[in-house]
Order: sequence, then structure tokens, then C-alpha cells
Amino acid sequence: MKKPAVLLLEDGWYLEGDVLGATGEAFGEVVFNTSMTGYQEILTDPSYRGQMITMTYPHIGNYGVNADDTESSGIWAAGFIVKEASSLYSNHRATGGLDPYLKENGIVGIQGIDTRALTKHIRLEGAMKGAISSSGTDIDTLKERLLRYPSIIGLDLVREVTTDISYTLYEIDDPIFNVVLMDYGAKHNIVRELTERGCRVLIMPASTGAKEILKQKPDGVMLSNGPGDPAAVTYAIETIKDLLGKVPVFGICLGHQLLGLALGGKTFKLKFGHRGANHPVMNLKDRTVEITSQNHGFAVDAESFDRKQARNIEVTHVNLNDKTVEGLRCKDVPAFSVQYHPEASPGPHDSKYLFDAFIEMMS
Repeated sequence: MKKPAVLLLEDGWYLEGDVLGATGEAFGEVVFNTSMTGYQEILTDPSYRGQMITMTYPHIGNYGVNADDTESSGIWAAGFIVKEASSLYSNHRATGGLDPYLKENGIVGIQGIDTRALTKHIRLEGAMKGAISSSGTDIDTLKERLLRYPSIIGLDLVREVTTDISYTLYEIDDPIFNVVLMDYGAKHNIVRELTERGCRVLIMPASTGAKEILKQKPDGVMLSNGPGDPAAVTYAIETIKDLLGKVPVFGICLGHQLLGLALGGKTFKLKFGHRGANHPVMNLKDRTVEITSQNHGFAVDAESFDRKQARNIEVTHVNLNDKTVEGLRCKDVPAFSVQYHPEASPGPHDSKYLFDAFIEMMS
């Protein structure tokens, strides 16, 4: 028998459905992702810390879950929202179903709601705080709790997802390069892409200072993806400032935003963000278009760099949907970044050249 659940947004709009995953209450920023597949990678992406994910594709869970498709140590999403969660799964790699997977990880979700209406509401009104409850809490009480929940603006969520210790995920024999990956919420596939190119990757805590990083004698430093407001991660910004010009730097997603801030720019919150595996991005160097995977709610403001700074910064990529900055390159030091996820392979190979460019920079 299905158990009722409700999704409430901070503006008072709510939808009634059925429980998915664990029973209870969950709070976070309600966002939507337009990917048709990849729900397990999305759930385990640390960039979704503090967010409740709405899948716009109506049927989710039909190929189950498995241990190989996780992008981190567990689920980081605050909640999961779908039109219909498949109770049956069929895939030779699957080891379990979506609903039990959410239950095992204590993730509260909701299904059976009109996700098209929810997505349109977010597009019109913007991403906002929300609550999922399957514990019988009345709407007025739930709204009181929701309004007390903190906004993601000004929130440093990196501290909640980063590693406490430095470690190596995949050891390889005779590495060509030593790379330090700053863990702001790093995905495993970033490490896989670097390892495949002959890199030994040392993953280090987000709070690690430049002096300690340079002690490792890295050939390059990767700035990973991650959650929250980039402007709140002040310690990482200062570290990146100290690294620039001393070692090649490549930033992805939050790492891109932090590089922009370290270069003297500013970031701003997008109305409803970019989340999905089908975002068109133009490479301004050769005018080619890449189909990209994205997950971010903030962007770098290209107009925020002063004239002196702007002379040494080149915008390399733009989003073709809203013209926001999708890539930066420094002209005076070896550093570049992209807002999207080249390791996620939605093209599937459109953006792989970025890792090759990092290898070439280290060479």
C-alpha cells in the first residue's frame, strides 16, 4: 500500500504524492535535472549537497542501481522527486532497485506528482527552498520549519563534503604526472579520467593551503566540482590565488567559479541553474558546439573583472541557452577552467579534449 507524501515550496505551493525511499522529512533547495538517465550518478554527486532533485524525465529507476556507478562514497542529495519510480528493474549490471537504495541511505523522496508542473513553477519563480514530508506533518507546521531552514546563498557546503585526509583513489605504476585534486566535492570520474592519462592523483582536503599542496611537488592542480555558494568558500579562493603562476591549474564547475573569484571576478546566483546532460556550449576558439553535462546554480560574471584583470583573462566557452560564461583561460599564467563536467561524457566525447589540454599544459 502506498503511503502519502507532500512536497511544499517556500512560497506556499505544494503537491501531494506518494512516499519514495525513506519515511520522514527532508529540507533543501528544490532544483530540476533534465537528464533521461544517470540518476545514480546524480544522487551520489556531492555537488547536490543541500538540494532536492526533481527528475524531469517521467520514468526513473528502470535499470536499477549498482556499486560501479557511484560518483562518491554515498548519496548527497537532500531529497529525490520523480513522476514515477519503477518498482521493477532490468539490467545485467544491476544489484538492486532505486526505492530500496534510497531507503538504505535514509533519503526521503516523493513520487506520483506532476513533475512538469513543478519544473515550470521553478522556471517561472526560480529555485527555492522546499520540504518533503511523509510523516503526517500538517502543511502549516511544515512551512514554519521550512522558513527556518537556511538559504543556499552564502552557505559553505564544501566543508560538509570534502575529505578529512589526503588519499589516492587509484594507484598506478610509473605515473607520468603527479596531480593534486582539491576535493570540494570531487567525483570519482575526474580521478578516472586523469588516471587513464597516466596521472597519479592525490586527493586533498578543501582547506589545504598552497604551501602544503606545493610540498607534494605536483605537476598540476585540479579544482573539483562541489556544492553551495562559491563566494562563501573564502579559504579555497585564497589558496588558488597563491597557486596561480606556480603550477598549472584546471578547474571544473565549482572549481571554475573559485578560479574566477581568485582572479578578481564575482559570481551570481542563476534563477534556476543548469542541471542536465544536454546543455549546448560553444567553444569560442573554433566555434564548435559541445553537448555538456551541467550541475550548478551559480555563474561567473564576465563583466565583473576590472580592465587590468580582463586583459589577462579570456572567456573561452559560452552557454548557448543564456550566454553565461562556461569557460575561462588565463593569458599570463597556466590556468583554465570550465563550468560544465567534461568527465561526465554526455556527448559522449565532446569535452574529453579538456583533460588532454591539462596534460599538455603540465608537459
